[in-house]
Amino acid sequence: MTNGQSSKKPLVMVTCPACEAKVFIPGDLPPLATTPCTKCGKPVMMPLRLRQFELRSVIGAGGMGTVYRAFDTVLERWVAVKMMKKNLVNDPKALKRFYREARACASLNHTNIIHIYNFEEWEGQPYLVMELADQGSLDSRIEKLGRLPELEVLDVGIKIASALALALKHEILHRDIKPGNILFNEDNEPKLVDFGLARKVGAELDPEEAAWATPYYVAPEKIRREKETFLSDMYSLGGTLYHALTGHAPFEAPTIDELVAAHVQTPLTPPNLVVPEITQPTSEVIVKMMAKQPADRYQSYDELIMALTAARSQLLVKQFTQKEPHKRKPSWWPL
Repeated sequence: MTNGQSSKKPLVMVTCPACEAKVFIPGDLPPLATTPCTKCGKPVMMPLRLRQFELRSVIGAGGMGTVYRAFDTVLERWVAVKMMKKNLVNDPKALKRFYREARACASLNHTNIIHIYNFEEWEGQPYLVMELADQGSLDSRIEKLGRLPELEVLDVGIKIASALALALKHEILHRDIKPGNILFNEDNEPKLVDFGLARKVGAELDPEEAAWATPYYVAPEKIRREKETFLSDMYSLGGTLYHALTGHAPFEAPTIDELVAAHVQTPLTPPNLVVPEITQPTSEVIVKMMAKQPADRYQSYDELIMALTAARSQLLVKQFTQKEPHKRKPSWWPL
């Protein structure tokens, strides 16, 4: 170069999300594009600024869009930004689902439901600004550990049941309860996400929307095209807890048709027959949550939460007495 101009390309310093090293990347890299980290080789992303939110790395991606870890430069906090895929912005059904998710979550204020902070568009792409829950999903924990400790599963069940109870007070059914839709934040608090299939209680469904979502956890009445109520969400939550407790989905089959038929026809194997260490009270709660007929399940979330809490209390007593038998008073001990 002449006239004192430098031939070097501008560089931008970013933090690698994998190894946390400060590295330089080419300044002409387009926003959201990635390049290998010079330290660990993992992808490093060129940040994108959306209003006060600076998108810095990818958390995950799904059918609807990509979720980014972002920094709120005004309130100085980490958030998640879910940006809809470009190829879906002209799909009316996809847009409807994206807006439905935003409105349903925004109308609910519960510790265990992901909070929505903002809804905007960038170059025609809608995006949601949400509470950050980037410590993995219940699904990823099952995949990593095989099965989760019973106490942890009961805690998740109590909290998500409470979240669903609040949603029901607002006449909202989630309709897609599964391990992948329960995320954890840095405080290990479970957060219910993805209200894209949610609807109001009693609302009419389009024929296509009436189809069940995830076949591993779908309630029998949805397969039979019968009336869908909060008891359908309860069944799916039971299936989710069953999977977390045992490391196996409630029903498994070589084809989807056989799988959904099993929900309707095949008796459920109680969790404690799959894993003998699971206590009887916990097993009984899960079996009742997953009764084939809605009328045989708990008839309110309050009733379910009481049953889960009772099972939790009995488990704690059992664990305490097993760990510290020397601290128990003998029968002759004076009061």
